[in-house]
Amino acid sequence: MTQSPVKSKVNTVFIPVNDLEQSAQWYQNILGIKGETHNEHLFIADMEGEAGVILDSMPLWRDDQGNLPVLEAPVIQFGTDDIEASYAFMKENEVELVTEIQHGHFFVIKDLNGNKLMICA
Repeated sequence: MTQSPVKSKVNTVFIPVNDLEQSAQWYQNILGIKGETHNEHLFIADMEGEAGVILDSMPLWRDDQGNLPVLEAPVIQFGTDDIEASYAFMKENEVELVTEIQHGHFFVIKDLNGNKLMICA
């Protein structure tokens, strides 16, 4: 068998969102993510590190009723240096909390679209 030409590297993670403008504002306010809108359906986030994040209204992936899939499991993890302060910030800003702080180092929230996101120290 020949070696795969695919790299063991994550380039970008796409997060499905219903309202791009509203979601981009939420991600900026709640997670501190800045970025730019492209092609009317993508918000390309300015991220630290190598992996990127793109909010995508995903016009090609909606079902017959116009609904998008929701990330039902926290497959995306955002970092923090202070888990307690991050948890308190989410509570103060009325972000939907899925869990409390677990094992002293992570918790899960939902974005405006119901996507589950992990915050981890």
